[in-house]
Amino acid sequence: MNTLKIMQKAVEDYKNIESKRYLGIFGNPIKHTLSPIIHDTISDELSLEERYIPFEIQDDLGRYVKEAFEDGIVGLNITVPYKEKVIPYLSDIDEDAKKIGAVNTLVRCENGYKGYNTDMEGLYKSIIEAGMNIKDNEIIMLGAGGAARAVAYMCLKYGAKKVYIVNRSLENATRLAKDMNELLREKNSSEKINTSLNDIEKFIPLKADEYNEIPQGRYMFIQCTSVGLKAEDGLPLIFDKEFYKQASCAVDLIYNPAKTQFIKLMEENNIPAINGLKMLLYQGIIANELWNGITVNADLSEKIFVALNKKLYC
Repeated sequence: MNTLKIMQKAVEDYKNIESKRYLGIFGNPIKHTLSPIIHDTISDELSLEERYIPFEIQDDLGRYVKEAFEDGIVGLNITVPYKEKVIPYLSDIDEDAKKIGAVNTLVRCENGYKGYNTDMEGLYKSIIEAGMNIKDNEIIMLGAGGAARAVAYMCLKYGAKKVYIVNRSLENATRLAKDMNELLREKNSSEKINTSLNDIEKFIPLKADEYNEIPQGRYMFIQCTSVGLKAEDGLPLIFDKEFYKQASCAVDLIYNPAKTQFIKLMEENNIPAINGLKMLLYQGIIANELWNGITVNADLSEKIFVALNKKLYC
């Protein structure tokens, strides 16, 4: 495979792999990825002659996408920093991924790869499985970066009542809120909803130090920042512990460590909270289902989840 020859790091780590079909992931850095556990477990359990290869690439993303297609790679995951950058090199893009503005899964088609965003659906499935809900809920999002776009779109798609986007940079929060409110108006128009009654801006941007402007109430909190990845990290954006007691339930996209300070505070206040490991699991499973035209059942999903836990926390 020329792709392997170009990306020497992948050659060094995976030179002994022999398979009829190849899957992979493009990113930088990539050493930490847990995706091979997900996809190689599926291949082994379902007797698929596939292997999943991490490719750490430096530059020239378009060249690598083209090379991967020419080499017959069936499907790819895309991770940081390429989720937005890969879009110009696709032959097609799923409507949800287009609206989110980020792609994490490439599916081989006749003339190139079609891009999907399975992060959003993976997160939604993990939330529903935990007994939480988006529809008609009021939500506080912490952060307005790349990960937050999929979260915000999920809130729009699945009918959140109102979403406060709290961020250090008001500019980034305002941009994200504006994009989502525009999509909301388009949705109302396409569904022929009376815009005079329903064209309401559901997404409200706030700078972190303006959090007191959020009315007292009960909210689903979704933590979308990188705060918590390091052991010494404290609470994200807002350090007032009383603020977090407004949570009815909480989600942290971080999965390593298993319990960030955000999660610990929620548990101290007996607030149901989940980390991002199930999101990782389900975004990967959904991607594999797209690549192979299969359905991964609950037993296999649980087996993969146990393997991820073992790798991370044991």
